[in-house]
Amino acid sequence: MDLPVMPPVQPMLAKAVKGVPDPAAHGGLSFEPKWDGFRCLVFKDGDDVELTSRNTKPLTRYFPELVEAARAQLPARCVLDGEVFVAIGRRLEFEVLQERIHPAASRVTMLAEKTPASFVAFDLLALGDESFVDRPFGERRAAMAEALAGLAGQGGPCHLTRTTEDPAVAERWFHQFEGAGLDGVIAKPLGQPYVPNGRTMMKIKHERTADVVVAGYREHKTSTPERPLLGSLLLGLHDDAGELQHVGVSASFTEKRRADLIDELQPFVVDIRDHPWGRWNEFLTANPDRVPGTQSRWSQGKDLSFTPLRPERVLEVKYDAMEGRRFRHTAHFKRWRPDREPASCGYDQLEQPVSYDLAEVLSG
Repeated sequence: MDLPVMPPVQPMLAKAVKGVPDPAAHGGLSFEPKWDGFRCLVFKDGDDVELTSRNTKPLTRYFPELVEAARAQLPARCVLDGEVFVAIGRRLEFEVLQERIHPAASRVTMLAEKTPASFVAFDLLALGDESFVDRPFGERRAAMAEALAGLAGQGGPCHLTRTTEDPAVAERWFHQFEGAGLDGVIAKPLGQPYVPNGRTMMKIKHERTADVVVAGYREHKTSTPERPLLGSLLLGLHDDAGELQHVGVSASFTEKRRADLIDELQPFVVDIRDHPWGRWNEFLTANPDRVPGTQSRWSQGKDLSFTPLRPERVLEVKYDAMEGRRFRHTAHFKRWRPDREPASCGYDQLEQPVSYDLAEVLSG
Protein backbone atom coordinates (compact mmCIF):
# COMPACT_ATOMS: atom_id res chain seq x y z
CA MET A 1 0.00 0.00 0.00
CA ASP A 2 1.38 3.38 -1.07
CA LEU A 3 -1.01 6.28 -0.51
CA PRO A 4 -0.37 10.02 0.01
CA VAL A 5 -1.83 9.58 3.53
CA MET A 6 -0.78 6.38 5.27
CA PRO A 7 -1.87 4.75 8.55
CA PRO A 8 -1.74 5.28 11.43
CA VAL A 9 -3.89 8.42 11.39
CA GLN A 10 -5.89 9.70 14.35
CA PRO A 11 -9.25 11.03 13.17
CA MET A 12 -10.36 14.61 13.67
CA LEU A 13 -12.54 15.03 16.77
CA ALA A 14 -15.41 17.22 17.95
CA LYS A 15 -16.11 19.29 21.04
CA ALA A 16 -19.57 19.39 22.59
CA VAL A 17 -21.65 22.56 22.21
CA LYS A 18 -25.19 23.39 23.27
CA GLY A 19 -27.58 23.93 20.41
CA VAL A 20 -27.01 24.26 16.68
CA PRO A 21 -24.31 26.95 16.24
CA ASP A 22 -24.66 30.03 14.03
CA PRO A 23 -22.72 29.50 10.76
CA ALA A 24 -21.95 33.24 10.51
CA ALA A 25 -19.96 33.06 13.75
CA HIS A 26 -17.69 30.37 12.30
CA GLY A 27 -17.16 31.54 8.73
CA GLY A 28 -19.71 29.06 7.41
CA LEU A 29 -20.64 25.59 8.67
CA SER A 30 -21.59 22.28 7.14
CA PHE A 31 -23.99 20.16 9.21
CA GLU A 32 -24.39 16.40 9.05
CA PRO A 33 -25.98 13.61 11.11
CA LYS A 34 -23.93 12.22 14.01
CA TRP A 35 -23.72 8.49 13.44
CA ASP A 36 -23.70 6.10 16.42
CA GLY A 37 -21.17 3.46 15.47
CA PHE A 38 -17.42 2.83 15.34
CA ARG A 39 -15.28 5.63 13.93
CA CYS A 40 -13.35 4.17 11.02
CA LEU A 41 -10.73 5.34 8.53
CA VAL A 42 -10.64 3.41 5.26
CA PHE A 43 -7.33 3.18 3.40
CA LYS A 44 -7.68 1.71 -0.10
CA ASP A 45 -4.94 1.15 -2.68
CA GLY A 46 -6.32 -1.11 -5.39
CA ASP A 47 -7.32 -4.38 -3.73
CA ASP A 48 -5.42 -3.52 -0.56
CA VAL A 49 -7.88 -2.25 2.05
CA GLU A 50 -7.22 -1.41 5.69
CA LEU A 51 -9.77 -0.28 8.27
CA THR A 52 -8.53 1.49 11.40
CA SER A 53 -10.34 2.67 14.53
CA ARG A 54 -10.43 5.98 16.36
CA ASN A 55 -7.37 4.92 18.37
CA THR A 56 -5.64 3.66 15.17
CA LYS A 57 -6.15 -0.04 15.98
CA PRO A 58 -6.97 -2.35 13.05
CA LEU A 59 -10.60 -3.18 12.38
CA THR A 60 -10.03 -4.97 9.06
CA ARG A 61 -10.41 -8.57 10.26
CA TYR A 62 -13.72 -7.89 12.01
CA PHE A 63 -15.53 -6.56 8.94
CA PRO A 64 -14.63 -8.71 5.92
CA GLU A 65 -17.85 -7.67 4.19
CA LEU A 66 -16.76 -4.02 4.31
CA VAL A 67 -13.37 -4.87 2.85
CA GLU A 68 -15.13 -6.45 -0.12
CA ALA A 69 -17.56 -3.53 -0.34
CA ALA A 70 -14.67 -1.04 -0.35
CA ARG A 71 -13.01 -2.93 -3.19
CA ALA A 72 -16.22 -2.90 -5.20
CA GLN A 73 -17.67 0.52 -4.42
CA LEU A 74 -14.92 3.00 -3.52
CA PRO A 75 -12.40 4.79 -5.77
CA ALA A 76 -9.27 2.80 -6.60
CA ARG A 77 -7.01 4.90 -4.35
CA CYS A 78 -8.51 6.84 -1.46
CA VAL A 79 -8.50 7.51 2.27
CA LEU A 80 -11.90 8.17 3.82
CA ASP A 81 -13.02 9.07 7.32
CA GLY A 82 -16.39 7.73 8.38
CA GLU A 83 -18.39 5.44 10.63
CA VAL A 84 -19.11 1.73 10.68
CA PHE A 85 -22.64 0.88 11.80
CA VAL A 86 -25.09 -1.98 11.93
CA ALA A 87 -28.75 -1.39 11.12
CA ILE A 88 -31.55 -3.75 12.10
CA GLY A 89 -34.77 -2.81 10.35
CA ARG A 90 -35.28 0.95 10.58
CA ARG A 91 -32.65 1.76 13.26
CA LEU A 92 -28.97 1.73 14.09
CA GLU A 93 -28.17 -0.92 16.71
CA PHE A 94 -24.96 -0.12 18.58
CA GLU A 95 -25.09 -3.17 20.84
CA VAL A 96 -25.30 -5.47 17.83
CA LEU A 97 -22.31 -3.65 16.33
CA GLN A 98 -20.31 -4.29 19.52
CA GLU A 99 -20.84 -8.03 19.07
CA ARG A 100 -18.91 -7.85 15.80
CA ILE A 101 -15.58 -7.45 17.63
CA HIS A 102 -14.86 -11.11 18.27
CA PRO A 103 -11.55 -13.02 18.43
CA ALA A 104 -12.79 -16.19 16.72
CA ALA A 105 -12.47 -16.13 12.92
CA SER A 106 -15.42 -18.53 12.53
CA ARG A 107 -17.70 -16.22 14.50
CA VAL A 108 -16.45 -13.16 12.58
CA THR A 109 -17.48 -14.92 9.37
CA MET A 110 -20.86 -15.92 10.77
CA LEU A 111 -21.64 -12.43 12.11
CA ALA A 112 -20.58 -10.80 8.82
CA GLU A 113 -23.40 -12.76 7.20
CA LYS A 114 -25.92 -12.53 10.05
CA THR A 115 -25.49 -8.86 11.03
CA PRO A 116 -23.57 -7.22 8.16
CA ALA A 117 -22.14 -3.78 8.78
CA SER A 118 -22.26 -0.67 6.62
CA PHE A 119 -19.87 2.26 6.21
CA VAL A 120 -20.86 5.91 5.85
CA ALA A 121 -18.17 8.33 4.63
CA PHE A 122 -18.09 11.90 5.90
CA ASP A 123 -14.60 13.20 5.12
CA LEU A 124 -11.85 12.80 2.54
CA LEU A 125 -8.14 12.63 3.38
CA ALA A 126 -6.73 11.45 0.06
CA LEU A 127 -7.84 10.67 -3.47
CA GLY A 128 -5.58 9.17 -6.13
CA ASP A 129 -2.11 10.66 -5.61
CA GLU A 130 -3.36 13.79 -3.82
CA SER A 131 -3.62 14.49 -0.11
CA PHE A 132 -6.63 16.58 0.90
CA VAL A 133 -5.65 16.91 4.56
CA ASP A 134 -4.58 20.55 4.28
CA ARG A 135 -7.54 21.64 2.16
CA PRO A 136 -10.62 23.31 3.70
CA PHE A 137 -13.58 21.08 4.41
CA GLY A 138 -15.66 22.74 1.70
CA GLU A 139 -13.18 21.48 -0.91
CA ARG A 140 -12.83 18.07 0.71
CA ARG A 141 -16.60 17.60 0.76
CA ALA A 142 -17.02 18.65 -2.89
CA ALA A 143 -14.27 16.27 -4.06
CA MET A 144 -15.67 13.43 -1.96
CA ALA A 145 -19.22 13.97 -3.22
CA GLU A 146 -17.98 13.81 -6.80
CA ALA A 147 -15.81 10.74 -6.18
CA LEU A 148 -18.60 8.87 -4.38
CA ALA A 149 -21.50 9.99 -6.57
CA GLY A 150 -21.85 6.42 -7.83
CA LEU A 151 -22.92 5.20 -4.39
CA ALA A 152 -26.32 6.87 -4.79
CA GLY A 153 -28.93 4.27 -5.59
CA GLN A 154 -26.70 1.27 -4.78
CA GLY A 155 -28.30 0.72 -1.39
CA GLY A 156 -24.99 0.26 0.43
CA PRO A 157 -23.15 -1.07 2.23
CA CYS A 158 -20.98 2.01 1.50
CA HIS A 159 -22.74 5.36 1.77
CA LEU A 160 -22.00 9.08 1.61
CA THR A 161 -23.44 11.07 4.50
CA ARG A 162 -25.87 13.85 3.72
CA THR A 163 -25.01 17.45 4.63
CA THR A 164 -26.65 20.87 4.77
CA GLU A 165 -25.47 24.42 5.36
CA ASP A 166 -28.91 25.46 6.63
CA PRO A 167 -29.04 25.52 10.46
CA ALA A 168 -32.83 25.20 10.37
CA VAL A 169 -32.50 21.89 8.51
CA ALA A 170 -29.82 20.79 11.00
CA GLU A 171 -32.20 21.58 13.86
CA ARG A 172 -34.89 19.44 12.24
CA TRP A 173 -32.42 16.57 11.73
CA PHE A 174 -31.38 16.82 15.38
CA HIS A 175 -34.89 15.95 16.54
CA GLN A 176 -36.03 13.80 13.64
CA PHE A 177 -33.10 11.47 13.07
CA GLU A 178 -32.88 10.30 16.69
CA GLY A 179 -35.81 8.03 15.92
CA ALA A 180 -33.50 6.12 13.57
CA GLY A 181 -30.89 5.69 16.29
CA LEU A 182 -28.61 8.59 15.37
CA ASP A 183 -26.74 10.49 18.04
CA GLY A 184 -27.25 14.17 17.19
CA VAL A 185 -25.67 16.56 14.67
CA ILE A 186 -22.08 17.46 13.76
CA ALA A 187 -21.06 20.95 12.59
CA LYS A 188 -17.86 21.40 10.56
CA PRO A 189 -16.30 24.78 9.71
CA LEU A 190 -16.16 24.99 5.93
CA GLY A 191 -12.75 26.66 5.93
CA GLN A 192 -10.92 24.30 8.32
CA PRO A 193 -8.30 21.75 7.20
CA TYR A 194 -8.36 18.17 8.48
CA VAL A 195 -6.64 18.20 11.89
CA PRO A 196 -5.86 14.68 13.18
CA ASN A 197 -6.78 14.35 16.85
CA GLY A 198 -7.82 18.02 16.91
CA ARG A 199 -11.24 19.03 18.21
CA THR A 200 -12.11 21.42 15.40
CA MET A 201 -15.61 20.08 14.78
CA MET A 202 -18.66 20.66 16.99
CA LYS A 203 -21.14 18.06 18.18
CA ILE A 204 -24.67 18.71 19.32
CA LYS A 205 -25.97 15.74 21.28
CA HIS A 206 -29.22 14.97 23.06
CA GLU A 207 -29.17 15.53 26.81
CA ARG A 208 -31.93 14.48 29.16
CA THR A 209 -32.44 13.88 32.88
CA ALA A 210 -33.98 11.02 34.82
CA ASP A 211 -34.55 10.14 38.46
CA VAL A 212 -33.04 6.72 39.18
CA VAL A 213 -32.61 4.42 42.17
CA VAL A 214 -29.07 3.86 43.47
CA ALA A 215 -28.87 0.08 43.92
CA GLY A 216 -25.16 -0.51 44.51
CA TYR A 217 -21.64 0.62 43.83
CA ARG A 218 -18.31 -0.67 42.58
CA GLU A 219 -15.01 0.38 44.09
CA HIS A 220 -12.47 2.34 42.09
CA LYS A 221 -9.41 0.53 40.74
CA THR A 222 -7.22 2.65 43.07
CA SER A 223 -9.31 1.83 46.15
CA THR A 224 -7.47 0.31 49.12
CA PRO A 225 -8.66 -1.06 52.49
CA GLU A 226 -7.08 1.97 54.13
CA ARG A 227 -8.71 4.43 51.72
CA PRO A 228 -11.77 2.99 49.98
CA LEU A 229 -12.91 4.93 46.91
CA LEU A 230 -16.11 4.64 44.93
CA GLY A 231 -15.71 3.86 41.26
CA SER A 232 -19.27 3.87 39.92
CA LEU A 233 -22.87 3.83 41.09
CA LEU A 234 -25.21 1.13 39.80
CA LEU A 235 -28.54 2.58 38.78
CA GLY A 236 -32.00 1.09 38.55
CA LEU A 237 -35.47 1.85 37.23
CA HIS A 238 -38.72 0.03 37.97
CA ASP A 239 -40.44 -1.74 35.09
CA ASP A 240 -44.20 -2.05 34.62
CA ALA A 241 -44.26 -5.05 36.96
CA GLY A 242 -42.55 -3.06 39.71
CA GLU A 243 -39.23 -4.93 39.46
CA LEU A 244 -36.03 -2.93 39.74
CA GLN A 245 -34.03 -3.29 36.52
CA HIS A 246 -30.36 -2.43 36.05
CA VAL A 247 -30.32 0.61 33.75
CA GLY A 248 -26.65 1.68 33.76
CA VAL A 249 -23.97 3.37 35.84
CA SER A 250 -22.81 6.82 36.89
CA ALA A 251 -19.08 7.45 37.24
CA SER A 252 -16.39 10.12 36.67
CA PHE A 253 -15.96 11.62 40.15
CA THR A 254 -13.05 13.47 41.70
CA GLU A 255 -10.97 11.52 44.22
CA LYS A 256 -12.44 13.50 47.12
CA ARG A 257 -15.95 12.88 45.85
CA ARG A 258 -15.21 9.16 45.53
CA ALA A 259 -14.14 9.06 49.19
CA ASP A 260 -17.12 11.11 50.36
CA LEU A 261 -19.66 9.05 48.43
CA ILE A 262 -18.44 5.69 49.68
CA ASP A 263 -18.66 6.96 53.28
CA GLU A 264 -22.09 8.43 52.66
CA LEU A 265 -23.45 5.15 51.32
CA GLN A 266 -22.18 2.80 54.05
CA PRO A 267 -25.41 2.95 56.11
CA PHE A 268 -27.28 1.54 53.08
CA VAL A 269 -25.07 -1.51 52.49
CA VAL A 270 -27.16 -4.69 52.58
CA ASP A 271 -26.56 -8.42 52.17
CA ILE A 272 -27.03 -9.49 48.55
CA ARG A 273 -29.62 -12.05 49.70
CA ASP A 274 -31.82 -9.16 50.83
CA HIS A 275 -31.35 -7.15 47.63
CA PRO A 276 -33.70 -7.08 44.59
CA TRP A 277 -30.82 -8.29 42.45
CA GLY A 278 -29.89 -11.14 44.78
CA ARG A 279 -31.47 -13.68 42.43
CA TRP A 280 -28.91 -12.69 39.78
CA ASN A 281 -26.16 -14.34 41.84
CA GLU A 282 -26.84 -17.52 39.87
CA PHE A 283 -25.35 -15.96 36.73
CA LEU A 284 -21.66 -16.76 36.34
CA THR A 285 -20.58 -16.24 32.74
CA ALA A 286 -23.78 -15.98 30.70
CA ASN A 287 -25.13 -12.45 30.75
CA PRO A 288 -28.27 -12.16 28.60
CA ASP A 289 -29.58 -9.07 30.40
CA ARG A 290 -26.25 -7.39 31.24
CA VAL A 291 -26.76 -8.34 34.88
CA PRO A 292 -24.49 -6.49 37.35
CA GLY A 293 -21.49 -8.52 38.48
CA THR A 294 -21.39 -10.89 35.50
CA GLN A 295 -18.87 -11.12 32.71
CA SER A 296 -19.25 -10.31 29.05
CA ARG A 297 -16.81 -10.35 26.15
CA TRP A 298 -16.08 -6.66 26.87
CA SER A 299 -15.19 -7.18 30.51
CA GLN A 300 -13.15 -10.39 30.67
CA GLY A 301 -10.61 -10.17 33.47
CA LYS A 302 -12.24 -7.19 35.18
CA ASP A 303 -13.58 -7.35 38.72
CA LEU A 304 -17.28 -6.68 38.27
CA SER A 305 -18.35 -7.48 41.81
CA PHE A 306 -20.47 -4.79 43.44
CA THR A 307 -21.60 -3.76 46.88
CA PRO A 308 -25.41 -3.94 47.08
CA LEU A 309 -27.29 -1.05 48.68
CA ARG A 310 -30.80 -0.85 50.01
CA PRO A 311 -32.64 0.76 47.07
CA GLU A 312 -33.80 3.77 49.06
CA ARG A 313 -31.87 6.71 47.62
CA VAL A 314 -32.89 8.53 44.45
CA LEU A 315 -30.43 10.31 42.18
CA GLU A 316 -31.02 12.68 39.27
CA VAL A 317 -28.71 11.95 36.34
CA LYS A 318 -28.11 13.38 32.89
CA TYR A 319 -28.12 10.95 29.97
CA ASP A 320 -28.07 11.27 26.22
CA ALA A 321 -30.12 8.34 24.94
CA MET A 322 -31.38 4.84 25.65
CA GLU A 323 -30.13 1.62 24.07
CA GLY A 324 -33.00 -0.80 24.62
CA ARG A 325 -33.76 -0.70 28.36
CA ARG A 326 -30.45 0.86 29.44
CA PHE A 327 -28.63 4.17 29.17
CA ARG A 328 -26.50 4.08 26.04
CA HIS A 329 -23.54 5.73 27.78
CA THR A 330 -22.42 6.45 31.34
CA ALA A 331 -24.91 8.74 33.08
CA HIS A 332 -23.74 11.97 34.73
CA PHE A 333 -24.43 12.54 38.43
CA LYS A 334 -26.46 15.73 38.94
CA ARG A 335 -27.90 15.74 42.47
CA TRP A 336 -29.58 13.65 45.12
CA ARG A 337 -33.39 13.73 45.11
CA PRO A 338 -34.54 13.21 48.73
CA ASP A 339 -37.99 14.39 47.67
CA ARG A 340 -38.54 11.40 45.38
CA GLU A 341 -39.71 7.95 46.41
CA PRO A 342 -37.75 5.07 44.83
CA ALA A 343 -40.96 3.35 43.77
CA SER A 344 -41.80 6.38 41.60
CA CYS A 345 -38.64 5.94 39.48
CA GLY A 346 -39.85 4.05 36.44
CA TYR A 347 -39.30 3.86 32.71
CA ASP A 348 -42.46 5.89 32.10
CA GLN A 349 -40.58 9.13 32.92
CA LEU A 350 -38.20 8.71 29.98
CA GLU A 351 -38.72 10.61 26.76
CA GLN A 352 -39.20 8.35 23.76
CA PRO A 353 -37.95 9.65 20.39
CA VAL A 354 -40.34 9.53 17.47
CA SER A 355 -39.63 6.52 15.24
CA TYR A 356 -37.85 7.37 12.00
CA ASP A 357 -36.66 5.15 9.16
CA LEU A 358 -32.88 4.96 8.74
CA ALA A 359 -33.36 4.52 5.00
CA GLU A 360 -34.72 8.06 4.86
CA VAL A 361 -31.51 9.36 6.47
CA LEU A 362 -29.28 7.47 4.03
CA SER A 363 -31.24 8.38 0.94
CA GLY A 364 -30.84 12.14 1.32
